Parts: sequence; C-alpha cells; structure tokens
Amino acid sequence: MAFEQLLDDYPKCFIVGADNVGSKQMQQIRMSLRGKAVVLMGKNTMMRKAIRGHLENNPALEKLLPHIRGNVGFVFTKEDLTEIRDMLLANKVPAAARAGAIAPCEVTVPA
Repeated sequence: MAFEQLLDDYPKCFIVGADNVGSKQMQQIRMSLRGKAVVLMGKNTMMRKAIRGHLENNPALEKLLPHIRGNVGFVFTKEDLTEIRDMLLANKVPAAARAGAIAPCEVTVPA
C-alpha cells in the first residue's frame, strides 16, 4: 500500500521509534494490530517527499516532518489512539545488551 494512499485513507497516525526492534518483535506488533492499524516502515527521505507532496491536501502534515529522524515508522489507524498506543506499549519488551547499542537507562557497574 502506498504511503500517500495511507495518508488519504487513515485520519490518525503515530510516528514510532524502531531502534533495537527485531523482526520477530515487529511481526508480533503487526499481528496484534491487524485489522485495527497499519504499520509502515520505509526510507525517511521517501516518507518526507510523500508528505511534502501531500501538503496541499492536508497542511497539518508539515508538523510531522521534523520528527522523521533516525529509525522511525508510521502506524496508521482509524481507531482510538489510546487503544492503539496501549497495544504498542504491551508489545514493548526489554532487550538484551548488544555491542554498540546505547543503553536506554543509566547503568552502574560496581568496582
């Protein structure tokens, strides 16, 4: 489904960070949202270009442009935003530390 088509079809969307999200976890999120929301991951430059081309139909989309940084995706929905947000947070799991990963919280190692 094309990004522009999703912008037309769905009145609400989230921008979600997808750093350190594995393919199995992404698949689980897509399955839990099936029928209620559509998850779209893509190139940031292509998403920005699509939004800029869509600004004449919906000028409010310009507010999204500064937030498209890093590894992000869009969740499009027609449902209640709090319900979809709760479903997304329910799929959040702690990840094991990996080389090169940035810790989401402060870590203290006693001497």
